[in-house]
Amino acid sequence: MIREFRKDDTAAVVAAWESASAVAHPFLESGFFESERANIVDVYLPAAVTSVYESGGRVVGFISMLGNEIGGLFVEREQQRTGIGRALVDYVRRQHDSLELEVFAENEIGCAFYEGYGFVEIGRSVHNSTGRELIRLRLD
Repeated sequence: MIREFRKDDTAAVVAAWESASAVAHPFLESGFFESERANIVDVYLPAAVTSVYESGGRVVGFISMLGNEIGGLFVEREQQRTGIGRALVDYVRRQHDSLELEVFAENEIGCAFYEGYGFVEIGRSVHNSTGRELIRLRLD
């Protein structure tokens, strides 16, 4: 079931992010994750419209939107490849004419997911904090 994020979901959202990030972002330094963990709670969640995917009474994934931009899409490692990510994108897709996002070029899992969904590359840039290449994607 997809529903709106509630403040008491914070720990579960952070846990889903950590679980998914360990798989999708092995190329990032541990220090990046430490600072991002705090940013999720203090910066990103308050600024975004977040929806969570609840299964068996617990949050196992989430999607955070900043306007039409997917600021984050994360599903617990054990729940990946079960349709949860697609369901979350479908959910926000119904609310927006187009969607955009940035994904690390080295994130093979994320790149394959978004390409399979139908997103197309519209640009590349460098992530300021890590120096890693980002791919900007769009879905119309």
